Amino acid sequence: MAINLLTAPGRSPSTRPRRRRAPWTSPDGQPGYARPALLATATLAAVLYTWNIDHSQYHAFYADAVRSMTESWKAFVFGSFDPAGTITLDKLPGFLWPQALSARVFGFHPWALTLPQVVEGVLSVLVMYRVVRRWAGADAGLLAAAALTLTPVAAGLFRTAVEDAAFTLLLLLAADAAQRAAHTARLRPLLLAGVWVGLAFQTKMLEAWAVLPALAAVYLLAAPARLRRRVGHVALAGLVTVVVSASWMLAVTVTPAQDRPYVDGTTDNSAFSMVVGYNFLNRFSSLGMSAAQTGSVQAVRGGGGGGGGGGGQSAPQNTKPAQAAQDSQGPGGGGGKDGGWTKMFGAQFAPQTGWLYPLAAVALACGPAWRRREPRTDVLRAGYVLWGAWLGVFFLVFSAGSVGGHSYYMGVIAAPLAALGGAGTVLLWRGFREGGARAWALPVAIAGTVAWSAHLAREFPAFLPWLAPTVVGLGAVALALLAAVALKRVTGRGFALVGLLAGVAAMLVAPGAWASSVLTSAYGASGMGTVGPSGGGRHTPSKGAAAAMRRGAGGFGASSEHLTAPARALYDYLQAHRDGARYLFAASSWSAASPFILATGDEVLPMGGFSGSAPSPTLPEVQQLVGKGELRYVLLDADRAPGTAGAAEVHSWVRAACTPVPATDVPGLPPSTGRQLYHCTHTA
Repeated sequence: MAINLLTAPGRSPSTRPRRRRAPWTSPDGQPGYARPALLATATLAAVLYTWNIDHSQYHAFYADAVRSMTESWKAFVFGSFDPAGTITLDKLPGFLWPQALSARVFGFHPWALTLPQVVEGVLSVLVMYRVVRRWAGADAGLLAAAALTLTPVAAGLFRTAVEDAAFTLLLLLAADAAQRAAHTARLRPLLLAGVWVGLAFQTKMLEAWAVLPALAAVYLLAAPARLRRRVGHVALAGLVTVVVSASWMLAVTVTPAQDRPYVDGTTDNSAFSMVVGYNFLNRFSSLGMSAAQTGSVQAVRGGGGGGGGGGGQSAPQNTKPAQAAQDSQGPGGGGGKDGGWTKMFGAQFAPQTGWLYPLAAVALACGPAWRRREPRTDVLRAGYVLWGAWLGVFFLVFSAGSVGGHSYYMGVIAAPLAALGGAGTVLLWRGFREGGARAWALPVAIAGTVAWSAHLAREFPAFLPWLAPTVVGLGAVALALLAAVALKRVTGRGFALVGLLAGVAAMLVAPGAWASSVLTSAYGASGMGTVGPSGGGRHTPSKGAAAAMRRGAGGFGASSEHLTAPARALYDYLQAHRDGARYLFAASSWSAASPFILATGDEVLPMGGFSGSAPSPTLPEVQQLVGKGELRYVLLDADRAPGTAGAAEVHSWVRAACTPVPATDVPGLPPSTGRQLYHCTHTA
């Protein structure tokens, strides 16, 4: 088998007549095995991401918004949590638009909401191949695509209905466009990179901008143009990035407040407060950052972060159910502690995404050093700058910020690790063949990666006990053969090639085993994108976790497209006594409203938003709805204090002005649920 020695792909002469080729045939300039191998990798990715997709589960909170977005185009545009469009998500809605469109086409089912992430995952694998092939050749691209496919977090992320699947794909597309721009100094692909980052902003907000230093660095360093032109191009691309990024926020800002939902996570109904304060500054409160002056709700969770999870808190109003359960399971499933600056090397995240840390580190050390005498425009060195900067910035962001149990955040760590792993392997193989001191870089990388993999595998001895010995055995074979060739104890290229293949197998077998655990029901995947023995399938949630899950679904059981018997009894009661009211009822938390929105798409009024602290609706608004006959029933927590003074005011008024409905009259609301239903009349 011919090994591509990191040469740029060849181009077909323009005079050669173009002919139609089969989809499985490699394009001109690529090895004959490239396309079949890529298709096999993409097929493997599709299998991992779609396995048991018909048994997918809803992601509480996000699925409610998708259901609402299928009921109303206004809810679709603004990302409303509820079908009536009273309050938005606590995030930008871009990542849910594909899910909502899929649900409109195929119907509202768990698998229909998961399908877009599957497509995004397979596309991410294909884009990974394309961007690395252009940088380091077809062999490097194939290895990078395989590494991404076999990274456990990818197998969990791309089968979970969360925002990071689209986010990872869009940033890969941005890297591809920026790399093309750096090769040619053309403005158009650089502007396209800005568009991709702006679209990524619609999925993960300011986190998307963390990739900008890497994209700017590769263009400023390597583009074949004068410095002034390079700086001008980067400035224009930055302007495009800002415009596309701010498009949804600007649209919300210019829309009159009465014509759109209230912006969750804020006290001033501002999209900018939600993005900058609630979803950014809150995540870095451990560094002394404060969102107090930004008009955002102060939502400290999971080690000082904001936005998306519970971090071991017991309050169901600001904890997504899957997260609450995850945080209660201990170190394997996410742990109540965030892990601080060492979290990326701990048992929570390293087995999900960090198997190739040593290989990537050696590649980053050798790549720029070995290419230091090349011209400024050297493509290979620029690639290491791109992926190294990407990895470094996100690594620091996650180390400093709050992550909680969200393993799926690590998709943007898996991508540069896969790229560096693929290109680095080919680079080190080339150095090995050249001989001399460089010949030992490949064995060092294999030895380090094998030792690290064996360490991670031994952290979970009950999971595939043969895994660590297999990794060590393959690594020993690889090192023995490579050392024998390097020391000239044996001759013949075949020994070295077998050593290389054994080394690649040793480095990928452990993450591959972790990723393939999604194929068995004994492990499966958690709602946090975690797979393998540190996922949610094997562990039985503690009593506290189970209670959190029950509370998180409003006391009516897990999120489902069908109401449980108690919830159905309550729904039937409310419908029978609705008397023409617009809203089925108002709920004091999103979790109490969730089962009814999810199963019926009916208009339920959630109060307080995700955190329970958003001032929506206000007391005058509730009184107005009751006075108009649009709201007749309110469901309050009997044993939980409101999160804000405004919410306390609403609760006090409801208790004073409305009539408690006896529990004996509502078969679906026994006292054990801890909730009290109130009947409000227009004379209240």
